[in-house]
Amino acid sequence: MLQRAILFLLFYAFWILMSGYFTPFLLGAGAAVSAAVVWFVRRMEVADREGHPVHLGWSALGYWPWLVKEILKSAIDVSKVILDPRLPASPTVVRFRPSQKTVVGLVTHANSITLTPGTLSVEVSPERFVVHGLTRASAQGAVDSEMDRRVARFEGGR
Repeated sequence: MLQRAILFLLFYAFWILMSGYFTPFLLGAGAAVSAAVVWFVRRMEVADREGHPVHLGWSALGYWPWLVKEILKSAIDVSKVILDPRLPASPTVVRFRPSQKTVVGLVTHANSITLTPGTLSVEVSPERFVVHGLTRASAQGAVDSEMDRRVARFEGGR
């Protein structure tokens, strides 16, 4: 029920944001349409626990600020590599086994790697991640990393 309420609030907030009008008719129409969309989504079984992970909300509040900090640090490192006249890039590919057990955890980890400048998730599976890095250090930084531990904690693994 909480998931449906949150979906309704998100759809309704989006309706209001896109409309920009606050007349009683449009607010009522937005509420009716949002409720209908939630009903259709539930009936079609599109919004499941994995596709709409409300249960990870509090964990995300701790993970996202850390990820933003890591993205900024990596952006500075990549900028240094690009601006250095010697261009000390050393493209490297690494393979490792992730510690995540759920699809949400694997996707979060892979997307976090890709969001971090200088790294790219090339292959993702429960058995193996293949990551490309702009430098050896950035590629090696993905192996047995703090990100892996934090995503595992985020998904509830450790």
